[in-house]
Amino acid sequence: MNINTSELFVLSIPFMGTTLGAAMVFLLKDNISPKLEKLLLGFASGVMIAASVWSLLIPSIDMQRAKNGVAWLPALVGFLVGIVFLLLLDTVIPHLHLKSTEPEGISVKKGHISKTTMMLFAVTLHNIPEGMSVGVAYAGAALQGSGISTAAAFALAIGIAIQNFPEGAIISLPLCTEGMSRKRAFICGMLSGIVEPIGGFITILIAGLISPVLPYLLSFAAGAMIYVVIDELIPASQAGEHSNIGTIGAAVGFALMMVLDVALG
Repeated sequence: MNINTSELFVLSIPFMGTTLGAAMVFLLKDNISPKLEKLLLGFASGVMIAASVWSLLIPSIDMQRAKNGVAWLPALVGFLVGIVFLLLLDTVIPHLHLKSTEPEGISVKKGHISKTTMMLFAVTLHNIPEGMSVGVAYAGAALQGSGISTAAAFALAIGIAIQNFPEGAIISLPLCTEGMSRKRAFICGMLSGIVEPIGGFITILIAGLISPVLPYLLSFAAGAMIYVVIDELIPASQAGEHSNIGTIGAAVGFALMMVLDVALG
């Protein structure tokens, strides 16, 4: 499958969110304002939940129904495999949690490698399924009868970018406070998101080969996203004071993504 300039731009949007977040190291002396962080995390939660349903699970069901197969089977299997896959990653690797109640905004499991290395490795690895989800959505949009529009893929990329903004910041800011230069901390935070456009690019390139299992891949991406929302975004947006800001952000994000998917899809 050929990739045009507009698709390359959309695949890069999540990476841009990480980069902008990491750039906060040049503007802020401390971490992001807790209220702003809760609003962004809540908004990203709502967007990603809605995207998982309208941009991924429903198209997966519709595609399988068009093949006269068991409509719910790929959605069920792919979704559960996506959940289990992220659960295994969370279990076997040091993992970053966006806990607002932590002194530096982060909590990482202890190990034999440095805290900085654990942070970068964990965030980089769990960004791969996010990049693939945008690639899968675009691959589905290129197939007739998939029920996915390019506008839906674009909205999905925006939602992931919003989530990546505070994530980039909570990587670069603590690195800077630990003694790393602002420039190097920014580069480290930015590079943690580079795997997203790469994963999306590869997914689109091999779309022709994976089209028979595309319904499963769509629901797999949905499961991976829902895991991130439940395990990280919602707890972080509800921790401590002003949890209502995260709730409002989630409601607005969900409503906006729902309207975009239905109106533009």
